[in-house]
Amino acid sequence: MEGKKAFVALLLMSTLLGAAGQLFFKIGVTGSFTALVEFIALGLLAYGGSTVLYFYVLSRTHLSWAYGFTGLSYIFASVLAYLFLSEAVPLLRWDGIFLITIGTVLIGLS
Repeated sequence: MEGKKAFVALLLMSTLLGAAGQLFFKIGVTGSFTALVEFIALGLLAYGGSTVLYFYVLSRTHLSWAYGFTGLSYIFASVLAYLFLSEAVPLLRWDGIFLITIGTVLIGLS
């Protein structure tokens, strides 16, 4: 698994897991004590998986390239918050997310 496409896929998974971890943390801290324990544990597992994937990619690619993908976490977190928490995402924030997406694509192509 040494190709650039494979690294992009792993970075996408890493940032998605990181955003999922944030979602689990948010659910955990706004629910009951049982939810706190369960969802914080899920969040930590998601973050752990995200970190392992990121370390793997980082050990085989340039930091300046891999780190650019972390901007995707803003996109994933906003979409997950919108879908699962019914959070309002203002138009200006979507504009920013669009710009981050363009920047991440440009980094990926470099």
